[in-house]
Amino acid sequence: MIEVEGLTKFYGRLAAIKDVNFRVESGEIVGFLGPNGAGKTTTMRILTCFCPASAGEVRVLGMDVRNESLKIRKKVGYLPENVPLYDWMRVRAYMDFVARAKGVAAANRCAEIDRVAESVGLSQVMDKIIRWLSKGYRQRVGLAQALIGDPPILILDEPTIGLDPKQIREIRRLIKGFSQNRTVILSTHILPEVSQICDRVIIINKGSIVAEDSPANLTRGHGKSSRTQILVRAPEDEVRSFLSTLDGVRSVVPAGATATNDESGVIVEAGFETDVRPELARAVLGKGWDLLELRPIHVSLEDVFIDLVTEETEDEASAGLAGQKEEAS
Repeated sequence: MIEVEGLTKFYGRLAAIKDVNFRVESGEIVGFLGPNGAGKTTTMRILTCFCPASAGEVRVLGMDVRNESLKIRKKVGYLPENVPLYDWMRVRAYMDFVARAKGVAAANRCAEIDRVAESVGLSQVMDKIIRWLSKGYRQRVGLAQALIGDPPILILDEPTIGLDPKQIREIRRLIKGFSQNRTVILSTHILPEVSQICDRVIIINKGSIVAEDSPANLTRGHGKSSRTQILVRAPEDEVRSFLSTLDGVRSVVPAGATATNDESGVIVEAGFETDVRPELARAVLGKGWDLLELRPIHVSLEDVFIDLVTEETEDEASAGLAGQKEEAS
């Protein structure tokens, strides 16, 4: 369990994070999201006792990060964004070094290294020099060093950065498996990845938390309108003009490269209070047009993320403009 209350960190006069509060329960996988410079890495460094906070409290497994940092470090596996690998070492030698540094008993060291290597798929490269490994295998080595000692908490900062789609799927599968008996905090910019593996999402922007919920609840509750994609065999100008007149329809825009010469694809936006799909179907068929497709477009976590970040930026800009007007008057 991780408890964060009023967490604040200053670098000089710059507040990297301000009054951050959240809680992570045992066995959860929590996605920690935010744009570059939002404060994600700073928060993770404080949680792992890598750097101290300026204010606030953090308790990991009931222990305070200020007073019991050495005990906490034994319980936390940390994968930083830039994995500090000694790339002239062979994989087994590096893992042995990490095991020694973490205080794994000599009698258990070989078994622990083999267990971790098997769990992350490194068994076949244990005698290879890290420098010559692929990016995917280097990330696996980074995960392995975080897992040595069997810590109950894993904190992973951009674990799939720079990987190809196949490697991302493999790392995602590994992370999902970790949750069976561990708490995982995962920072990433790949939002579909968060939707697939995280139980809950925390979104931070400009040092403050702006949203916290499950991916499903965030996407279900955040949208400002419903959107429906429709494909009709009729001229696009006629389709857009006609559908725009229907009750509840706010806008009709082209759907992009979804149609052929005699077909028109459009996206119809309407309010959430009205399901316009039945009306769209009746209207199109009533015009004698062929209805080829009609499907809802669901709000994605990426849509939520962009809206939240954009809203905060626009609010700040509005506040700044109002302040300038007040000063001028």
